[in-house]
Amino acid sequence: MITYQSENIAFPKIRRRETSAWIRRVAATYNKKVGDVGYLFCNDEKILEVNNEYLGHDYYTDIITFDYCEGDTLNGDLVISLDTVRSNAELFHKDYDEELHRVIIHGILHLCGQNDKGPGEREQMEAAENRALALR
Repeated sequence: MITYQSENIAFPKIRRRETSAWIRRVAATYNKKVGDVGYLFCNDEKILEVNNEYLGHDYYTDIITFDYCEGDTLNGDLVISLDTVRSNAELFHKDYDEELHRVIIHGILHLCGQNDKGPGEREQMEAAENRALALR
């Protein structure tokens, strides 16, 4: 089951049923099925708090992915700062809705095994995001 919640911020204008179906399609391209995935949309202050408490990082980010996957089943919690999504959309001259969906699927791609910290991984992640966005 995929769940969506918001804390300290207005819930984003996403179509939950369509978004969940899209997430399942993307997961299937990695031969994965979706188990329990929870999204929490929040503001910058909340994501900074989560980043500090759970990862020991003292900076803002657009998404934090907590991976609880078992085998080929995706399980995880994804915390998304809508403030940072909006800032990044402006910074990179992207449509807010597109940037939001890029971040939504970014976390799923992490659960599917994609990384973005090592050499060349950022480019691979961006290509995977673009392929996933094309499935919307």
